[in-house]
Amino acid sequence: MKLSSNLDPLTETYGIPFYLQYLAHWPEYFIVAEAPGGELMGYIMGKAEGSVAREEWHGHVTALSVAPEFRRLGLAAKLMEMLEEISERKGGFFVDLFVRVSNQVAVNMYKRLGYSVYRTVIEYYSASNGEPDEDAYDMRKALSRDTEKKSIIPLPHPVRPEDIE
Repeated sequence: MKLSSNLDPLTETYGIPFYLQYLAHWPEYFIVAEAPGGELMGYIMGKAEGSVAREEWHGHVTALSVAPEFRRLGLAAKLMEMLEEISERKGGFFVDLFVRVSNQVAVNMYKRLGYSVYRTVIEYYSASNGEPDEDAYDMRKALSRDTEKKSIIPLPHPVRPEDIE
């Protein structure tokens, strides 16, 4: 299997050590979909993090990417479902992810998958080329352990990246 770059321009690109760290610490959260011919169809990577005592133990989606020729087949939904199942087995209260406010295609897809906007994070994404930094939505989906769905009650005000634990 060959991975030369991310499968779309909106997925954050990280250095090889970052990917290897995730693979070493959370291998079960690193899922690749490969076509019969060996082409990379898509991948998802994430981790488990947070405090159990404060009911913040959760799965986190770090990156989800599907190659253009394999889109609209339900692959992103399947990869998300697999990550949610892993988070459920690990006793997570919710799954969260960050998405650019401008990426309405992704925001709408996550909403269809049961996610809602928990909070807006101001200037979460660093811009290049002199463009302004971009805000992110922190989107969440409650898992079965959060019986009262407390983890997804939206915050009434935006936060800054340094305010995120």
